[in-house]
Amino acid sequence: MAAVGALALARWPRLVAAGRPLHVGPPSWAGHNRWSKVKNVKGPRDAARSRLFQRLSMMLRTAAREGGPDPALNAQLANVVEQCRAKNMPKASIEAAIHGVERSAAAARLLYEARGPGGSALLLEVLTDNPRRSQQDVRLILTRHGGTMADGARHGFEQIGVVRVGPRDLQGHPVSLEAALEAALEAGAQDVCPDEEEEEEEEPALKFICETAALRTVRERLEASGLRPLSAAIEYLPRDRVPLPEGTREQAERLLQALGDCPDIVRLYHNIQ
Repeated sequence: MAAVGALALARWPRLVAAGRPLHVGPPSWAGHNRWSKVKNVKGPRDAARSRLFQRLSMMLRTAAREGGPDPALNAQLANVVEQCRAKNMPKASIEAAIHGVERSAAAARLLYEARGPGGSALLLEVLTDNPRRSQQDVRLILTRHGGTMADGARHGFEQIGVVRVGPRDLQGHPVSLEAALEAALEAGAQDVCPDEEEEEEEEPALKFICETAALRTVRERLEASGLRPLSAAIEYLPRDRVPLPEGTREQAERLLQALGDCPDIVRLYHNIQ
């Protein structure tokens, strides 16, 4: 029990007190600053949001095909719908994806193993209606950035249960440190920390870590405690982290960025320190 509190206390300041990085660029000519901001900030964010909605639409269609179009009778679909709402996906787009499942091709779930710069290990969860095209796209991205498809990378990871919870409870109140720790202990979670993947969110979600067999129970207990679960899934945690020298690390970061821009990759895991 004490381990949960110690780990969470060590990480929590990133949630409640972390500052935003200040990006300093070259001076702009008068009259062009507004357009520069729109082009360099809004454009990439819109593109990233479009890719996110594309992934979520595929996840909605897959869940609806496997368990039916009614979220009340399909827990997996209800889980994805919650993720869509958390990302502000329009209701019309959610409904269109669910009800358009009969007109779409069946999607395949794949797990690619790869090696990146410096011998780093990568696991790529892919959801696609064209496995051959997806494999070619991923292989091309890896080759361009010093990586390669490689069997055996999976052995460097272990499976864990992850329940993501909104930063505000069911009543709309911010989740405090004490409340999160108490909920983790009562639910049987092993750890709780801010979700570092939510870089653009002012209030990042919380990740509750648990054993895979306890995933459903932990989710139900967290919701019963008044928190708002966004998703519950089995994910991969690296057994060890690999430090990379500066030049190699920059190459690895470019690879991760390129893989993150691939719409067929729904989740990416790596062991880079």
